Formats: sequence, C-alpha cells, structure tokens
Amino acid sequence: MRKRMIAGNWKMNKTYGEGVELAQGLADELKDGTGDVDVVVCPPAVDLKGVAEVIEQTQAPFGLGAQNVYYEESGAYTGETAPNMLEAVGADYCIIGHSERRGYFGETDEDVNKKAKVLMAHGIVPISCCGESLEVREAGKHVEFVVDQIKKDTEGLEITDPSKYVIAYEPIWAIGTGKTATADDAQEVIGAIRATLVEIFGKETADGIRILYGGSAKPNNVAGFLEKEDVDGALVGGASLKADSFAAMVKAAM
Repeated sequence: MRKRMIAGNWKMNKTYGEGVELAQGLADELKDGTGDVDVVVCPPAVDLKGVAEVIEQTQAPFGLGAQNVYYEESGAYTGETAPNMLEAVGADYCIIGHSERRGYFGETDEDVNKKAKVLMAHGIVPISCCGESLEVREAGKHVEFVVDQIKKDTEGLEITDPSKYVIAYEPIWAIGTGKTATADDAQEVIGAIRATLVEIFGKETADGIRILYGGSAKPNNVAGFLEKEDVDGALVGGASLKADSFAAMVKAAM
C-alpha cells in the first residue's frame, strides 16, 4: 500500500525569516500528526537551514526538500548546489524537472535523469516532475508526450526501494493559471505513467512508486484527485505558502 504524500513547493517565495515563520506555523497546525501521510516542504535554498532547525526543534511531522540540485559533486559551477550540500543541511527530498526549470532554464530530460541518479546516490528522494503544455494537450498527444518523458527521466535508474522515488505529474497549462485538470484528466495520464513504470521496472516496483498530481491543487479540490486509483498525493504550489491552507490539504489526505 502506497503512503500518500503532500509536498509543498514554495518556489521563489519567503525570505529566511518568513520561511522560519511559515514552518513554525505549519508545525503548530500539524502538531497532532499527519496520520499515514508523508508531508514535505520545499523552501528556497537560502531558507533550508532555518526550516531544518524548526523541524528539529519542534519535532515537526514533515520532511525537508530542496527545489533543485546539480548533478556534479563539486566544482566550478557558480550558483549551483551539490547533493552533499543538501544532505548536510538535512534535506531528505528534492524536486527535479519542474516545468519552470524546464521552461525558463532549459532543463532537459537528460539533466533530470542525471539529477535523479546523484540524489539517490546520496539517499535523497527525487520528486521528479513531468507534464505537457496546452499545445500538446490540445493536439491529443499528452499521454504520449508524458510517457516519453518518463522513459527518458528513468533511464538507467536502479530502484530497490520504490518509496524512495516519487513522480509528480503537473500539466503545465494548469500551474499558476487558475486552470485545473479534472481528476479524470489526472488519472488518465497518471495511469499511463504507472503502466509505463510497470514496463520499465516490473509490477512490484511500479506499484510502490508514488505519483503526485501538481497544478493548482487546493484544499477544495485535492480530495477529488485522491479518490483516483493511481493518484497518491499532491505537489502544491501557492496553497503551500499559508500554513492553514497547506495543513488543510494534509488533513484531506489523512
């Protein structure tokens, strides 16, 4: 049985002090625990240490994730963050391949694949994103497009513990636009992702990999997505920037 997951992507929001305040507020909101739901917050890199300290001091029931990583261990890569740096600050998860990274910064499936491998080598769980543009969806090629991404992003991965690799399906046209895919839309693509994982890794492993939905997920619609067979949680953007709304989504998943 796959554990549900609710992960919050703060994106480029919250200063150090604001991030600490938000983490403390979330710890208060979730002080009674999260049941059988894994909860992750992914603040900007400069906030990681502060949030890690809140988690430690309050024994908060959520994990710490980063929003990006570089696939080299060290070197002359100005502005990048190495996996051992994330490991040292207490990050257990890391988002890779987000549509904003792909769209604004030219991140490719090859990059995503390299990042997944280096994260897993350091014991950090990748939250690997995939998803299609509006143009691809309107052309009716969305399933084919996402399946191709999955094949490239997972090429050569060795997954011995399927709980240590997470996929987030995020239709690009539904991110920050106010548009939301329906639960059936999500299940169509996520079901195809699951079937592709069976082909790649076998049924036992594929059945253990969690697949999240991301794309304007909110407290008032997350329950509908979670009713679907292959949807195991949500990657949350804007709604994760307020402790009460994010906690409400966690409680909806419990």
